[in-house]
Amino acid sequence: MKRIFEVNPWTITSHELQPADKRLQESMTSLGNEYMGMRGMFEETYSGDSLQGVYIGGVWFPDKTRVGWWKIGYPEYFGKAINALNFVKAIIQIDGVTVDLATVPYTDFEVSLDMQAGVLHRQFTVNGVQVQVDRFISVATKELADLRWSFTAIDGQTHDVQLTALIDGDVVNEDANYDEKFWDVLDAEVTNDTAFLMTRTVPNPFGVPQFTVAARQRFVSDLPAIDVVQEDKQVGNVFAGQVGAATQRIEKRVIVTTSRDYADDTAVKHATDTIFASIASATYDDLYDAHVAGWAARWEKADVQITGDEAAQQGIRFNLFQLFATYYGNDARLNIGPKGFTGEKYGGATYWDTEAFAIPVYLGVTDPAVVKSLLQYRYQQLPGAYHNAQQQDLAGALFPMVTFDGIESHNEWEITFEEIHRNSTIAYAIYNYTHLTGDRSWLENEGSEVLVGIARFWADRVHYSARNDAYMIHGVTGPNEYENNINNNYYTNWMAKWVLQYTLDNADTFTSAYQEKLAISAEEKAQWQLIVDKMYLPEADVKDVNDVERHIFVAHDTFLDKELIPVRDLDASQLPINQHWSWDRILRSPYIKQSDTLHAMYYFPDAFTEQQKRDNYEFYEPFTVHESSLSPSVHAILAADLKMPEKSVAFYQRTARLDLDNYNNDTSDGLHITSMTGAWLSIVQGFAGMRVRDEQLHFDPFLPAEWDGYKFRFMFRERLLEVAVDHDGAQVTLISGDPLTIDVSGETVALEVQ
Repeated sequence: MKRIFEVNPWTITSHELQPADKRLQESMTSLGNEYMGMRGMFEETYSGDSLQGVYIGGVWFPDKTRVGWWKIGYPEYFGKAINALNFVKAIIQIDGVTVDLATVPYTDFEVSLDMQAGVLHRQFTVNGVQVQVDRFISVATKELADLRWSFTAIDGQTHDVQLTALIDGDVVNEDANYDEKFWDVLDAEVTNDTAFLMTRTVPNPFGVPQFTVAARQRFVSDLPAIDVVQEDKQVGNVFAGQVGAATQRIEKRVIVTTSRDYADDTAVKHATDTIFASIASATYDDLYDAHVAGWAARWEKADVQITGDEAAQQGIRFNLFQLFATYYGNDARLNIGPKGFTGEKYGGATYWDTEAFAIPVYLGVTDPAVVKSLLQYRYQQLPGAYHNAQQQDLAGALFPMVTFDGIESHNEWEITFEEIHRNSTIAYAIYNYTHLTGDRSWLENEGSEVLVGIARFWADRVHYSARNDAYMIHGVTGPNEYENNINNNYYTNWMAKWVLQYTLDNADTFTSAYQEKLAISAEEKAQWQLIVDKMYLPEADVKDVNDVERHIFVAHDTFLDKELIPVRDLDASQLPINQHWSWDRILRSPYIKQSDTLHAMYYFPDAFTEQQKRDNYEFYEPFTVHESSLSPSVHAILAADLKMPEKSVAFYQRTARLDLDNYNNDTSDGLHITSMTGAWLSIVQGFAGMRVRDEQLHFDPFLPAEWDGYKFRFMFRERLLEVAVDHDGAQVTLISGDPLTIDVSGETVALEVQ
């Protein structure tokens, strides 16, 4: 496979500028700090193909739902994180020629993302002047973006250099319904050494608040300021002078503030000056060092070290870097979009990916407060979940598949109306937090309100089949989105049953205030128990693709009636099927986009026997095309659980380097942020076999044949552990916290800090 970035443990580096891969390069070198982020587009003029993107956490727009045939219950709008004002835009002129690497000759090109420090570095030489650009978005001062240009004449001559540093409010979104622009300029000002621009989202008819975003830039420059730019939607400062062998630097500091944090536009504007005042005495090195220290603290808990396979090492670090650049739990109003700050696809909204895939990672590599913020996010949006259920004429709470504010904002009927399995994963997140941390406080307070709302939804969404004397759920789309409007999806039914049972098991432990608020009657509990006892969960004896007898859980009512041709028998030219087949053909096929029946076994591996897991894995995996970026990690973990190391490692390799190697040929749209959890999950839950059973932490590690060893740290109940696995076996060390007894491959190990 062709790689445009070099394999290096800590950097994403290329010495080639390939116009056909420019968008891919931009995605791969994205930066963020949870508060804001941007693609790795060039600051200076680039007339070739590019996707310019700057995004602000929590700032979005409700774009009108556009469908040919309106159905009652449709969301009125599709929410999207819109491209915000471009505060890194610049024009560079060398000896009067505008630098545009799409048209002017250049040498000495390099683009490099330093993942350890969280800094993007670029370099090129035009007409004898070497230009270096360093960019970071501070994790120490969330509103700060810092850019530094360095100009050096390397040909022994003296050259005229001019830099125009801009803030541009005239930005577009490629996915706008009607080629709309979403921003109005409210205020603009410019002086010799600073420029300011304030924008507000255009009015909308849906009652969604308008957002104000402001940016102010200031400079520390070796070259003098000579002019300013002030246009309708753009402001800037111009610096110029002669450059010789001595490097001349221009540092641009940008402070970005929003109406999410301030009461009115005056306060938004004033805050830019206040924050600048707080860093006025800091040098570039001071700001840089504080930022790097913030990343060092994250890596101290989260770094995974792999020896013997640099590509795997680069993959896991890249995934963790981009995940933390998107979210680190500092703002409970924010969540994790599937593309994060790296592109427009999926609208930047929250999906079930967070609870299914991201929370398990954050539980292991951050303080519990980070996951508490994610739980709080859903709790704050509980009113929206009740609204969503009411839109479908149902009781209880239906959490959205796609949202910014708790209101469902996805405009495809098979998602909005049918992919309701996402509701159970919100409950699973509460269980997962409680199970891993041992902290029941959330479950017994705010979490109880979420659980009961979801339980009441399922109790109303099921129906009783008198012919079968069973409760059923019809008209759904399971995790396998290649089957719509099916009946009795095994995973959906199993999880609905689990939610009801889990809520029943814990109802008496809810605090008295919440028991009074929720008022669960004895009759309601009895009905929930009846549904649990009589939930329809079909099973069958079948032969797998190798003609071996298997006892399986049937994916849905008609799955076994399909023409069961395994993926291995398809012509390779037909893959991926979502790029070659009509949707009708996909729906009629047996092909599984991502884990479906198997997903319950991923969530609850100890709820199924080894034979049940093996039978279902061996039957369903041959029909799975893994055309969701979320699919490989689940199969890696299950394969490891079933002692299939080669399969487990193969799936790890796919999830770890999904974007680095552009497996799905779609990374140019943006990175697959939520699936970046898969590499860590594959190593920790898969290769290392991490489980919590009866309140005790267990590991059952194996070492991939291609590796010499791996090491990771893991947070567990106020303790930090380090797990190291190599050819000599496994060693677990307690780095901090109280003594702990764990199980390693069936042996009890007592741990104390040395």
